[in-house]
Amino acid sequence: MNTDAAAADSPSRDGERDPFAWTFTAPLYVGSSLNPINSSIIATALVPIATGLHVSVGSTSVLVTSLYLTSAIAQPTAGKLAEVLGPRRVFLGGILLVLLGGLVGGFGRNLAMLTVARVLVGVGTSAGFPSAMVLIRRRAADAGLKSPPGGVLGGIAVTGMATVAIGPPIGGLLVGAAGWRWAFLINIPVTALAMAMAVRWVPRDPVREGGPRGFREVADRIDLPGILGFATAMTSLIIFLMSLPHADWYALAAFMVVAVPTVWWELRTTGPFFDLRGLAANGALGRTYLRQAFTLLGIYTVMYGMTQWMEAARGISAEDAGLLLLPMGAVSALLSRPLASRNLVRGPLIASAATMLAGSIGIVLLTSHSPMVAIVSVSLIFGVTSAVTTVGNQTALYLSASPEQIGTASGLFRTFGYLGTIVSAVATGIVFRDGVGDHGLHTLGVVLVAAGVVVLLLTVLDRRLMGRRDTDQRSGTDDNATSNTTQGEQHVSTTAVPAIDPERTALLAMDFQNGIVAHIPDRDALLERVDSAIAEVRAAGGTIGYVRVAFTEDDWAAVPETNKTFTAVAAAKMMHHQDSTTQLNERIAPQEGDIVVRKIRFGGISTTDLDRQLRDRGIDTLVLSGISTSGVVLSTLIDAADRDYRVYILSDGVADPDAEAHEVLVNKVFPSRAHVIDTTRLHELLRSA
Repeated sequence: MNTDAAAADSPSRDGERDPFAWTFTAPLYVGSSLNPINSSIIATALVPIATGLHVSVGSTSVLVTSLYLTSAIAQPTAGKLAEVLGPRRVFLGGILLVLLGGLVGGFGRNLAMLTVARVLVGVGTSAGFPSAMVLIRRRAADAGLKSPPGGVLGGIAVTGMATVAIGPPIGGLLVGAAGWRWAFLINIPVTALAMAMAVRWVPRDPVREGGPRGFREVADRIDLPGILGFATAMTSLIIFLMSLPHADWYALAAFMVVAVPTVWWELRTTGPFFDLRGLAANGALGRTYLRQAFTLLGIYTVMYGMTQWMEAARGISAEDAGLLLLPMGAVSALLSRPLASRNLVRGPLIASAATMLAGSIGIVLLTSHSPMVAIVSVSLIFGVTSAVTTVGNQTALYLSASPEQIGTASGLFRTFGYLGTIVSAVATGIVFRDGVGDHGLHTLGVVLVAAGVVVLLLTVLDRRLMGRRDTDQRSGTDDNATSNTTQGEQHVSTTAVPAIDPERTALLAMDFQNGIVAHIPDRDALLERVDSAIAEVRAAGGTIGYVRVAFTEDDWAAVPETNKTFTAVAAAKMMHHQDSTTQLNERIAPQEGDIVVRKIRFGGISTTDLDRQLRDRGIDTLVLSGISTSGVVLSTLIDAADRDYRVYILSDGVADPDAEAHEVLVNKVFPSRAHVIDTTRLHELLRSA
């Protein structure tokens, strides 16, 4: 037992009853709030910063865009690091960087120092959300939860989008009362609190044998070339976007030059940073990213565009402008958690699109003579948008991202959100370039109406979105996520599945030998499904491997008395390697070039040279089928997972004489170690490859 890990978990004895006790969630909430609050708190400080440093107001926009740019790159990178190095390590490292950024910015003497501070804050705060999602997903898996921990996701939602909305009012009060430096110095007490809670209550990362050691191995595991290519391409794209309407064509050219080889690399490397094949196969996740980007375009336009308009066109002070947006944060905070606790997806996302459209129309109708109640009403509507979009998209992210890639997926989720905010800043800068007035505000309103229509279409036309019943009953599955197997109806994960590279994949047909097949009900249907899967994998260029259990006289003699199962086999002289009962069923007979091994224990790897043959062919992905679920399939899965293979279980290609054991394994045990799919989903993955 790891005594350090035990000590770290000791404060949460309550967690033995409640896996998500407040001692576990509180530091995650605080850490996750650092990025959104730093994104928005600067809004009301830009004009005072320009005055204090004697620079133009326009030049201070670098403080907004530098954090956006840094965060857009650092969020998925932090997620990948959390998956490989451990979420607690990344979480604590991020907090230290935020503290450093707060000090540099609080005592900075020029715009360059403030920009460095915002970059440090951007890198540091980017660790919070993806690390928290990795910790939550792992805790849920350890607790055996079937559905998302809605209350916890709701807490993340409150501390995420709600802090985005209350950032301007907090910033307005701080700037008005203590000066613009407190837009940076506020990070010092907050990070001190976050650090104290994280050190005390966040469980230590487990010590894993075979984990990465040394820079080269870590770089290989996180796909450093992919990260660098992504960062360079993203930087070039964002520079191009920020240059509009005077396009920086060199930046766009740099984006193309870097993006093409990066895509080529990511499509061919094992364990890519940006799993393009997986994203193409997982449409639900891609649509979640797009909805988040377009919705945040609207929310941030309200926070920044309307704030500028209120201060410039209405003559409202920074403090009052922030306070007028306070209802937006209050509504968002009040609605987020109760909605998230119900694990709703489709309903909140429809409400998000509808309220975004209503609020955007309200912006079009506002003028510099509109009463304050009209401005507050628009912010209230977008407060609802903020709450429901966070709830819906965050739950959709949890359900559609695979468990082992939840960190990177969460980071990319934030990256797409930042792309929305960057487009918001670009649009605001374009429409207000000749002055801040009603016409520019109305133009922004029209842009947001168009974005709202896109969000509505991405929602109502998406058949994969689930209602509450689906979410409660089929954690992580889609509308077609069930399939009838030989054991009855099984729940199969079909949305959160990485892509399959056939050249690196082997389908193993295990123990489909005459004497074993004869004891399985509905064996004809089972053999037909497995035969079809074999044909598809073979046609796609994959490898087929066959495993059978059979003994020679020497094998029987070598079985020790300590082996409960195989002592009986040896004593009865069962399963001789030449008997017809141990021969593979002719319906799925091997062909030339296939792998065929004979085993003398339950697992297909431990007593054979299967691992060597697979490695020699460059195989790192296994699709398992076999009889029985509780024997060869279970043993081979555990062994393969420990050897770092990516494993898929073919749910309608496995069977067991014990129906109850089969169902428990497929529905409760296997999903924590492998991707459980059916033959239909396998066909889709091979077709997308």
